[in-house]
Amino acid sequence: MPTPPVPLQLATLAVHGPEKRTSVGAPVVFPLVQSVNYLQQVGTEAGLLYPRYGNAPNAERVQATMAALEGTEAALLLSSGQGATACALLALLRPGDHLLSSEWIYGGTRQLFLEQFPAMGIEVTLVDPTESRVWRQQLRRETRAIFVESPVNPTTRVLDLRQLRVLASENGFALVVDSTFASPVNFRPVEHGADVVIHSATKFLNGHHDVLAGVVAGSAAYIEEVRQKMILWGQAPDPFAAWLLERGIKTLDVRVRRHNENALRLARWCESHPAVERVLYPGLESHPDHEVARNTLNGFGGMMALVLRGGGEAAERFVSQLTVIAHAPSLGGVDSLASEPRFSSHARLSPEERAAAGIPDGFVRISVGIEDVADLISDVQGALR
Repeated sequence: MPTPPVPLQLATLAVHGPEKRTSVGAPVVFPLVQSVNYLQQVGTEAGLLYPRYGNAPNAERVQATMAALEGTEAALLLSSGQGATACALLALLRPGDHLLSSEWIYGGTRQLFLEQFPAMGIEVTLVDPTESRVWRQQLRRETRAIFVESPVNPTTRVLDLRQLRVLASENGFALVVDSTFASPVNFRPVEHGADVVIHSATKFLNGHHDVLAGVVAGSAAYIEEVRQKMILWGQAPDPFAAWLLERGIKTLDVRVRRHNENALRLARWCESHPAVERVLYPGLESHPDHEVARNTLNGFGGMMALVLRGGGEAAERFVSQLTVIAHAPSLGGVDSLASEPRFSSHARLSPEERAAAGIPDGFVRISVGIEDVADLISDVQGALR
């Protein structure tokens, strides 16, 4: 009787994907198939390939790898993280349904929930995720899903999913987790009770600031529902984006480990600087969710934030003096970036709303890259000076 194959570890899956290549002459690097059209069999629609349907060769490879990394039956690649969030939830919700969401979410997601969903007849309630009783109190007969982001953009808060897992299981609805900040290296939500996982693949999955894409992972039947939304809303990526994303995922494990190491060292250094009022990083004992992060994450991530003494003026002086860390709004790549959420992801909120969300003026988000951390510390030190 043959010995069953040993399950591959995450780093190996990221490099090779779940499918073993055995044929002589097969390319080690899967080629870019830059074609929109594929020859179709006469007399049937079976086997029809078309990039907008999400079944072209390069997209299929990424989807198989992401399902393996997240531990789900299937995954779907879309043209952006925002598109992934929209299609993932529209596959779950119908007019008259209710979505219960953490209020700690990306600004674009907040707009989708509060401006677009109500126009479709979908009601959304935002709650403070630290208030444990409020989740159950805000449930309705029409509730069909719970949505959370963890770690949270940009405050790096980390949510404990245990209560939400119980609520979703008891009431028969889906727990949806945006895990962009963590990547599958640091956190796999399905192992903690999530039904659906969302990523902005633009960030850590790709890791090189040159691809716009999103991923949804879940059961095969559910992913087929998301695929239909993607087809109709035109959210499929082009083949080159899929090819670049597959290349980026190959180094995901080694990159994220370096992000983790650099961010922890930079955060510890910043804690002792007199110009810094507060450092937000889950790996610090001072972080409000440090214990949750320590018990649930495999690494504390590459995202941190500083609240500078002196407010908005201090933040502007700081980012203008950085020389290694670039002032740009994205995250999760090999290059370190700094941004002010008040002028990017959370610009549509009032100063009072931002402050209530833990993003006061003077808040600077730093995406810590894979440079030598001594150079990053020197850069931050010079900018604070």
